Amino acid sequence: MINPKDFGIQGLSEQEVLAARETHGKNTLDYKKQHKFINALKDILQEPMVLLLSVASGIYFLTGNIGDGIFLASAIVLVASISFYQESKSKNALEKLKNITQPKAKVIRDGEIKEVQTHDLVLGDCIMVEEGTIIPADGVIIHSNDFSVNESLLTGESMAVFKDIQSKKNQCYTGTTVASGLAIATVTAIGNATALGKIGKSLENIQNEKTTLEIQIASFVNKMSIAGGITFLLVWGINYYNTLNVLDSLLKALTLAMSILPEEIPVAFTTFMALGSWRLMKLGIVVKQIKTVESLGSATVICVDKTGTITQNKMSLVKLYLFKTDETVAVPEKPNALEQELIDAAIWSSEPIPFDAMEVSLHEAYARTTNSDERKGYSLTHEYPLGGKPPMMTHIFENQEGELIIAAKGAPEAFLPISNLKEVEKAKIRKAITVLGDQGYRLLGVGIAKFKGTDYPETQQEFLFDFLGLVAFYDPPKKNISTVLKEFDRAGITVKLITGDTATTASAIAKEVHFIGYEKGMTGAELMQLDDKQLQEKVKHIQVFSRMFPDAKLRIINALKANNEVVAMIGDGVNDGPALKAAHFGIAMGTKGTEIAKEAASLILVDDDLSKMIDSIAMGRKIYSNLKKAIQYIISIHIPIILTVFIPLALGWAFPNIFSPTHVILLELIMGPTCSIIYENEPLEKNTMLQKPRLLTDTFFKLKELLTSIIQGLAITVGTLAIYQYGIHTDYSEDTTRTMVFLVLIIANIGLTLVNRSFYYSILTTLKYKNNLVPLIIGITVLITAALLFIPPFTRFFQFSTLTILQVLGAILTGLISVLWYELVKWNQRNKKNPML
Repeated sequence: MINPKDFGIQGLSEQEVLAARETHGKNTLDYKKQHKFINALKDILQEPMVLLLSVASGIYFLTGNIGDGIFLASAIVLVASISFYQESKSKNALEKLKNITQPKAKVIRDGEIKEVQTHDLVLGDCIMVEEGTIIPADGVIIHSNDFSVNESLLTGESMAVFKDIQSKKNQCYTGTTVASGLAIATVTAIGNATALGKIGKSLENIQNEKTTLEIQIASFVNKMSIAGGITFLLVWGINYYNTLNVLDSLLKALTLAMSILPEEIPVAFTTFMALGSWRLMKLGIVVKQIKTVESLGSATVICVDKTGTITQNKMSLVKLYLFKTDETVAVPEKPNALEQELIDAAIWSSEPIPFDAMEVSLHEAYARTTNSDERKGYSLTHEYPLGGKPPMMTHIFENQEGELIIAAKGAPEAFLPISNLKEVEKAKIRKAITVLGDQGYRLLGVGIAKFKGTDYPETQQEFLFDFLGLVAFYDPPKKNISTVLKEFDRAGITVKLITGDTATTASAIAKEVHFIGYEKGMTGAELMQLDDKQLQEKVKHIQVFSRMFPDAKLRIINALKANNEVVAMIGDGVNDGPALKAAHFGIAMGTKGTEIAKEAASLILVDDDLSKMIDSIAMGRKIYSNLKKAIQYIISIHIPIILTVFIPLALGWAFPNIFSPTHVILLELIMGPTCSIIYENEPLEKNTMLQKPRLLTDTFFKLKELLTSIIQGLAITVGTLAIYQYGIHTDYSEDTTRTMVFLVLIIANIGLTLVNRSFYYSILTTLKYKNNLVPLIIGITVLITAALLFIPPFTRFFQFSTLTILQVLGAILTGLISVLWYELVKWNQRNKKNPML
């Protein structure tokens, strides 16, 4: 690559950078300050469970039950602490995500091109911006090639504006996007002083839309809360009717309200999404919207580019086709006159400061083979940007003597109608294109033109070119790509190749990597001739799409979506923006992806490794599956608490108020960590990636799954109420009966935790799953329970009693039977299905 010093651009020294940063600060937009701790505290204090505990604690103090009041007040602190911990854990994960997604900028310092975080830019820096990047600071252009900018963010005008050092519009602005070319600009404003910074207040109040799953969960929680409110009033009324004591009746009604409120569900959702995104980040996958991470597992089709996705994006100039002699040669170390002429024309048709991989390769080949480097002696005087169908580009250089070099490169087919060629010569060129394309090479045609004067034609196609030949590049496939493609197939996901390459090149590479359906192809031109219905049918069977352009890519995405496919689109360039936005999941490459592609995408593969998509899909399926397990657990375990509180009261049993608020909150504190800590940390089940993707339109709770949770909850209820009745009929005291019922619930909670780790595999299989939190949380639960039963102060405070061995064994056996019966259901399922799963 050309050194910026060749253009007289030195940039700031490190000392000058430090001085400028000390004087003017960082390049960041600073608006209203967020008081994170105060906001988090306000959110916690508004939680329904905290409000219920506060009311119950107040009633205990009013009625003279100081011990119970202190316990519930302590519980408020504990619940708030747990909530604050979960919130901070989620926010820390998000902060790490935010840091890794910070955009970077190319800057010239000490005469060298460096990459820095955009917030490290200072006044006076020389920034280099190129096609597809977002301009990181306001600046004045000091060098440009074919440079145009989309300034719609500031002006509302969608048309790109061409800018250069000589025009009146020689400024570029923060947040605008480079539509074409390259420019070097001196930074004139940063942070709040930029044009965007001055209008940035409007960005503060943008609200994020809720996802389908979030809406479904919120709806479920609201329904549970409404049911809880109605039951709360009912229980308050029954108790008041029986006792005529307002505060005591309210306390007993609050007990039930606490048992019904599913406050763990929103906490579990937030925790799963944030930690899932953080885990993906550690794998090299950045999820820009954490709420959508669970839906990644529903992708049915992935559309991939060839360069940098299937291949290594290491473009090397490897062969030359010489038109005059009709021969193809490897790039020689010491080229002859014809070979050097073709290489020379190829670099003159390129940008003076190359940023495209193929142009970089051409400049390197020129520097390696030429005897006299003439690049310093010529300056770019006119250029025609990449355009036309097929596309091409032309550059015009001039030296001090006024000698012109007019060179063009582009799709080989672009030269056939604008070169002085006979039909037999065109056939010769087409044959060379086919032969080299079949070998998987990326091809560019190269030509030169002669012209006198400076009244250049309006379009480059108006020049009459002398066709010199073809330059062939090879970009080898990634070593793991065949394995990755097999993994997608095993997961029930179809992969479609969408590339700008010729059909022969695309097919050759696809065949080399064992791409399923490599022989079924279509070009962009063929695609555009189909109507929407025809295209919807074609995309079901065509796997390789070549010579694609933005409109064609967009039509493919829309046709797949019309076929009810869930589409993930991988792209890296400006032209991929529309398709990335249209896809359900836009995926940008972190290394070679343009800022525009990253902006349009919802996911970024940091190191451009397609195998990470397998990881992200697996993570999406795991998060969805584990979240579902957690919420099914919450539903199942809440049912016996609710019914154990409500049924004795409603039916007028001997001990109508077996549990008080202190008992319910104790159960909540013991059971709460299970759903959001244990289940979030569960590994991927071995059959998860062998299943077909779920439909994105599927509701979170299917009737069968909801029914399973309800039946599990009712089964535990049968166990608790059976022990309850056993205690009454055996003339046990209320404290002894309460203790046995409480123990049944704790044992059932432990058993349910283990049973519901899989709704297919047996508990003996899931015990082998690696989840260090399972023994830890269960161990803590057992220790707390033992303390309540065998340490007298705790036993007395909670109105428990010390049980005999037989009573303990009876409660444990009842608790286990109330949940382990589901193992028979799973055993029956496994016998019906393929045992290999």
